[in-house]
Amino acid sequence: MARRIDEKKYDIWFITGSQHLYGEETLKKVAADSRAVVDALNRDGNISQRIVWRPTVTTQAEVTETIVAANSDPGCAGVICWMHTFSPAKMWINGLKLLQKPMLHLNTQANCEIPWSEIDMDFMNLNQAAHGDREFGFVCTRLALSRRVVNGFYKYREVQRKIDVWVRVAVAWRDSQTMKIARFGDNMREVAVTEGNKVSAQIAFGYTVDGYGVGDLLEYIGRITDGEVDSLVKEYFELYTVPDRSGAAMASIREAARQELGIRAFLETGGYSGFTTTFEDLHGLRQLPGLAAQRLMADGYGFGAEGDWKTAALLHSMKVMASGLPGGVSFMEDYTYHFERGRERVLGSHMLEVCPSIAAGKPSLEVHPLGIGGKADPARLVFNTRPGPAVNASMIELGDRFRLVVNEVEVVAPDADLPKLPVARTVWIPKPDLAEGARLWIEAGGAHHSVHAPALTFEFMRDYARMSGAQLIEIC
Repeated sequence: MARRIDEKKYDIWFITGSQHLYGEETLKKVAADSRAVVDALNRDGNISQRIVWRPTVTTQAEVTETIVAANSDPGCAGVICWMHTFSPAKMWINGLKLLQKPMLHLNTQANCEIPWSEIDMDFMNLNQAAHGDREFGFVCTRLALSRRVVNGFYKYREVQRKIDVWVRVAVAWRDSQTMKIARFGDNMREVAVTEGNKVSAQIAFGYTVDGYGVGDLLEYIGRITDGEVDSLVKEYFELYTVPDRSGAAMASIREAARQELGIRAFLETGGYSGFTTTFEDLHGLRQLPGLAAQRLMADGYGFGAEGDWKTAALLHSMKVMASGLPGGVSFMEDYTYHFERGRERVLGSHMLEVCPSIAAGKPSLEVHPLGIGGKADPARLVFNTRPGPAVNASMIELGDRFRLVVNEVEVVAPDADLPKLPVARTVWIPKPDLAEGARLWIEAGGAHHSVHAPALTFEFMRDYARMSGAQLIEIC
């Protein structure tokens, strides 16, 4: 099946600042050293996109020309700036005012250690990033320019890891500028937090949200052939445990396959990166498309239940950030609490739509009644999730701004089997604990829907908030 995450490699421009005060020989050394930094970042394989060296900038005109070129290059996802020498920052002002791509300020230097017995003024004049980066940092702050600052020797693994986090978020931000979300039906009636201003969201994040009637989707589902369904059901049997293959169960599984193929065709035809459904608008659908949502999420599509387009968009962006990383990312909902003293925790799930990228072991493909929606018993994947650290993230709109609420959590195994709960589920302990974590989430206005991401950390979400301008609330 096709994946919605764009595997295209983007460029990250590496821009080195200096000036003519030190002479041409020094500028030649600056260029050679900055090339060596770029070569090392690419060679070591710890950064997921290609770093591209750009000629040293030494004047206001060169800075502006380089930044305008970066803005115009669709293959450029962001820029890394480094001041090898002292680079008077007034020459950066006009260019930085025009910058439209995310920026990382790398506070490194060509040498790892000070050559104590040999250091002289020539060495000092050349290797003064400690000096030059502060001048650059001041003017960025003066311009209120949002950026990530990373300090340390560029060959160190931890420095490269921090760069890669920012690079992954920069690529997700680049993807967001062309993201499209399809809404099948409207929001769940009377629910507040899933509503919002789509124009404001497009201004803030770049993505668009398009509404469709369920009848538009039914046309695509109706074109799916029995042979296509047979092929996909065979894939289901290879990937999942299927405990019930009776006639009624198989009819539901086949209908789920037909829905998946139809939704996938609709999304691919329209160039959509995510979608929403709601159990209150299933006109013409035989069952709620839970299995389709689960499998499409596993392929990188964003998803939001009950018309929640903000969560669908955030989910896809976080899928892009996590591409190739272990752990998974899923749509999630806080369902119920366990208040036993000393063992407080949350059971998270949804009616059907939890992504199998977070599954522990082989999911079970099952058919059970849903109890709401008034449709046939739907197929879904049932599983528990892997223990370990994760973050839950919620994007809400507060009228004049968007707020990103993020809680660090620890996923744990359920205390016992859940034989009567036929849905995918996860159990977590919010940080610092359930009482404070839940209180702070509620006070911040965090939604009941979230993106649950074992693959990501606060670090990713901080960079995303910087790039998007969303207000960030961290609960940890």
